[in-house]
Amino acid sequence: MERRKVALPLTKELARTLRAGDEVLLTGTVYTSRDAGHKRMCESLAKGDPLPFDPSDATIYYVGPSPAKPGQVIGSAGPTTSGRMDAYAPTMMSVGARGMIGKGARLPEVIEAMKKYSGVYFGAIGGAGALLAKCIKKSELIAYEDLGAEALRKLYVEDMPLVVIIDCEGNNLYEEGRREYLKAQQG
Repeated sequence: MERRKVALPLTKELARTLRAGDEVLLTGTVYTSRDAGHKRMCESLAKGDPLPFDPSDATIYYVGPSPAKPGQVIGSAGPTTSGRMDAYAPTMMSVGARGMIGKGARLPEVIEAMKKYSGVYFGAIGGAGALLAKCIKKSELIAYEDLGAEALRKLYVEDMPLVVIIDCEGNNLYEEGRREYLKAQQG
């Protein structure tokens, strides 16, 4: 299967063209955050305060990169388990964030929010942090420096290899793959 080149930002129109199972090469600006950063952002939103970045059509990579070695843009940058952000993802999508990059299953509430707000969940390969870091061409700390690896960063990525796990219609590659496997076992 040929990988589709996808240029960010992830507009609603672009999100609607992506399907579960699509292999993509993502290029553009992504923001990093994990659970501690998401908690702070959601607390800020609850108080009516602005976020450290414009969430409109934003893609958030669930990653806590290791420190960069001399001459590198960033250290190893593999995905963290997305379920840790499930409590915050619907709120982030409600203010415009559309793309999420991580690994692992998502709760039904997150999938419903994806359908409501045209969200897309991209899967990155766990254990391939050094390889994924090569796709990151720029990294800028933008907020919550005290969180260390979990601080918010603005990244520029080129041709980051990802798979659409859940599309904005709620189609879920994990579930579809399981059904296909079970069908093949019976057949």
